[in-house]
Order: sequence, then structure tokens, then C-alpha cells
Amino acid sequence: MPASRCDLLRWQFDLTWSLCEYHLERLAPAHLLWEPAAHSWTVRPDGAGRWTPDWSDTEPEPVPVPTVGWLTWHIGWWWSVTIDHARGRTPRDRTEVGWPGDLDTTIAWLRDLRTEWLSVLDGMTEADLDRTAPFPWQDDPAHTVAHMVAWVNAELMKNVAELGQLRLLHDARSD
Repeated sequence: MPASRCDLLRWQFDLTWSLCEYHLERLAPAHLLWEPAAHSWTVRPDGAGRWTPDWSDTEPEPVPVPTVGWLTWHIGWWWSVTIDHARGRTPRDRTEVGWPGDLDTTIAWLRDLRTEWLSVLDGMTEADLDRTAPFPWQDDPAHTVAHMVAWVNAELMKNVAELGQLRLLHDARSD
């Protein structure tokens, strides 16, 4: 019997998360703010000690190389907003999602988001997947909740690959 779309999307998420865990378990504090290039985006403490990401409302050219800290903030930001949409909550503004500031808290934050996302996924039915997605296409009827879930899987996979590549580069340059 073929798997349901819910089962397939959950399998794909679990596969992607296993790659995420592989890299999270190998991160060290030195990875977080290491800038791999002169033109990098990172997270910085503001005057109140809150960690805020570098950002531009238009895509810079050239695109800055992110730090692991920036990437983990980015994952936390888009995932928090996606969960808000999926739960029917008012989505947080990008500026409301700060970076935790240290390795252990950052990893715990991402794992908590995973737990909340699994609750969203586990509550979905096949009919739910056919509804119009509230995000990231802002209620475009051509995109369904199934598209949104597939987008989360793809975005997480891309970001985790970037995180892993940065970790590997850092370690190769440290030898």
C-alpha cells in the first residue's frame, strides 16, 4: 500500500532532521561566529545584549556568506513564523526572533522547534494538506499546505547542508 502524503512528508522531514542532528551534535562554540569570508553575515549583540542578525530587505550582491550563528538564527526565524502560520497565530516579525547567543541554548531552541513542528505534522490530515498554504506564499491558492510542508523540508535541508559545510570548512582550516 502506498504511503499517504502525510507519511511521506513526515518521512522526508525525519530524514532531513537526522542530518541536522548529525551536525548539531558536532558543533562547538568556536563554529558559531566564525566568519569564513570578509563579506559575511553574522549575529551581533545590540546595546541591550540581545543577539540580532545582519539583514537587508533586498538581496545583497554579492550575497554574504553566513556564519553558523546566522544560519541557526535563520532556521529559527523561518521555522517559528511557519509554525505561527500553521497554528493560526499571528506570525512574529523577523525582528522579534532573536538568536539565543550560545551553543547549548541554540541547539535546544532548534530541537524545541522540531518538537513543535512534529506536533503540527502529526495533527495534519490528508484533507489539511489540500488547503491553501498560509505561508510562505501569502495565501496564493496555487500553493497548498502540502507545498508548505515540502518547503519546510527543502529549506531545512538546504540550511543544514550550509551549516555542515561551514562546520567542515572551519575544522579544515583549524588543522
